[in-house]
Amino acid sequence: MHEVELSDGIVTLSPLRLGDVEAHLAGEDELLVRWLNGGPGTYEGVAAYIRHCREQWDARGPLRVFGIRVGGDEVLVGTVDLRFAGGGLAPGQVNVAYGLYPSWRGRGLATRAVLLATAYAASKGGTEAVIQVEPGNPASAAVTLRAGFAPGRQTRSEDGTRFDWYVRNLRVAVP
Repeated sequence: MHEVELSDGIVTLSPLRLGDVEAHLAGEDELLVRWLNGGPGTYEGVAAYIRHCREQWDARGPLRVFGIRVGGDEVLVGTVDLRFAGGGLAPGQVNVAYGLYPSWRGRGLATRAVLLATAYAASKGGTEAVIQVEPGNPASAAVTLRAGFAPGRQTRSEDGTRFDWYVRNLRVAVP
């Protein structure tokens, strides 16, 4: 697998690795379970997901999942993933999803991670980034606005959950 590492000097993004399982489980809380993971993680489940993510990297598949890391020892503080296909996306659109562990929230790290991830998406041919946010998640909506996204359309998932779309043209630099 080609190791990708992106950094702005504060946040570093690199693919998740099996050594991240315990840190991820330790950082998981009710908000990550609700907004991102869909259910509490288990060691076996998280390890299987990371193996799947690694396979996607190796195959240059549509899913690219990064660990969000900080500091010289690259402490795992959350994840950001890019999906280059699926979920109602038009050609060129890339879905972005992210989550930080509780003790790392409120420091601007999610915004930095989104900016790094979307720059990567643009370098891989993405033309528009999409972040889908449930209306009850104002913290995530705030990240989208700080990262230069604008409100877009509203959609509903198969189970009826409403999502507000935030979009950003990846061909235009963020001011």
